[in-house]
Amino acid sequence: MALSFRQTEIVEIARADGRVVVEDLAQRFDVTLQTIRRDLTELADSGLLDRVHGGAVLRTGVSNLGYDERRTMNEAAKAAIARACAAAIPDNCSIIINLGTTTEAVARALLHHSNITVITNNMNVANILVANPGCEIMVAGGAFRRSDGGLVGELTTQFFEQFKVDYAIIGASALDADGDLLDFDLAEVRVSKAIIRQARRVFLVCDHSKLGRSAPARLASLGEITEMFTDKPLPDDLAQRCSDWGVKINLG
Repeated sequence: MALSFRQTEIVEIARADGRVVVEDLAQRFDVTLQTIRRDLTELADSGLLDRVHGGAVLRTGVSNLGYDERRTMNEAAKAAIARACAAAIPDNCSIIINLGTTTEAVARALLHHSNITVITNNMNVANILVANPGCEIMVAGGAFRRSDGGLVGELTTQFFEQFKVDYAIIGASALDADGDLLDFDLAEVRVSKAIIRQARRVFLVCDHSKLGRSAPARLASLGEITEMFTDKPLPDDLAQRCSDWGVKINLG
């Protein structure tokens, strides 16, 4: 099931608060109680929430959204972010691209670049860039995740440590108020940390739905990022932190 933006937000509220209440959600999204009840029923049918009297609770074992749900979420925003990021990438350079649906959008936006080398642990990125004859593609080894086409693990980390590239393009599952990039998978975090270390410039691509989300594993601080590409202005406090760190914010 492809989630609507409202349904995605409902799941995120449930993840943060433990439960959601029909009346509160109807007021928050300015829709009818019937609309919210229908959303909760669909989310329960998809296995993300359990219905309880007056609302719903997060189903035990639910962590990040599935790949198919994430791929269809905020597609227009991701495409705009990707175009802005690709415009900042010149021809004749080397790039590492990691896991994520937004980084895959960047790969599509790089299809007309020439004489670029892309190193990735994302099989979807590699398959997208096959269509660009001006792109040399190098794919990491490691444990393959069927759920999202990613390669992770110690072999993947060691592979990236062999390179020093011009740009890294990374995503994140969450961005908290302190400016920490967060993720759900510790194995993926280890790989992404290596990617950051091996790049001269690091570009974060992240749509507004990641702001204020929570995930258990810390990937990095925004202070370690060169530029961030997003679709909406950051909260004032976080924007000031980025200014202090010298991190450029680009709106797609």
